[in-house]
Amino acid sequence: MMWVLLAFVSAALLGCYDFFKKVSLRDNSVLAVLLLNTLFSSLIFAPFIVLSHARLVTDGFLYVPQGSLHQHLLLMLKAVIVLGSWLCGYIGIKHLPITIVSPIQATRPVLVLLGALLLFGEQLNAYQWIGVLTAIVSFFLLSRSGKREGINFAHNRWILFVIMAALLGAVSALYDKFLMQHLRPMFVQSWFNIYQCVLMAVIVLAMNLLSKRQRSKRFVWRWSIPLISIFLAVADFCYFSALAREGALIAVVSMIRRGSVVVAFAFGALLLHEKNLRSKALDLLLILLGLFFLYLGSK
Repeated sequence: MMWVLLAFVSAALLGCYDFFKKVSLRDNSVLAVLLLNTLFSSLIFAPFIVLSHARLVTDGFLYVPQGSLHQHLLLMLKAVIVLGSWLCGYIGIKHLPITIVSPIQATRPVLVLLGALLLFGEQLNAYQWIGVLTAIVSFFLLSRSGKREGINFAHNRWILFVIMAALLGAVSALYDKFLMQHLRPMFVQSWFNIYQCVLMAVIVLAMNLLSKRQRSKRFVWRWSIPLISIFLAVADFCYFSALAREGALIAVVSMIRRGSVVVAFAFGALLLHEKNLRSKALDLLLILLGLFFLYLGSK
């Protein structure tokens, strides 16, 4: 099914996004990197808004309708949710190994599953349930691997940031399912990036005015920073396109998208030379097994 294929493409691109995010945040200001990320993402989609408004683009998947005030307010709410998730996620990934952060993020679909069952009445078959339960087991095994690196999941504040990012990300995914039932994918992606950039600019300005500590934080330009926005933009486009297709299940799409952990894990092992890879690889294998069963259940 096309929505399943789009979800897998989105997962691969999202893994590259996580790697470039980790590289960009090394010894760098979280707020500055996130502001530039939202700015570049807005610049990617702004031309489509302008072309559609000028009626140079009037149809097709690149067309961005003007939308009503109510629809724009819905996207402002999405921007708040996603920005909260990103702030927590950026802070967490700056201070933790990517081979720990990515598998934690990969458990997000379990929360999405619960929401999908309660809010949208989605039904999972036996294969899909096996996939979800396998992912739950992998989370507890991952906490064991983290302890070997001195990372106590119960008391480490950076882990709490990553968990909060996952919770807000799950809320965002469920909200996306609602939005895709009423709005065009390009309208959602374009305007929500604009609103997110505006909100982030306000946050950075306020923090710099109120906090001397924030003003003193060092920012280093790296070419990996714009790559964060490029890979995320294409990954999200595939994701929204998948959700917009008939029959798409948000619980399954969200789980497949967390397959990005494979790409991020490979980058962490090969390029960042992170530790304790053998134990983490077992946790990763369980996640892949869960994704395989979800794929079988979606055929």
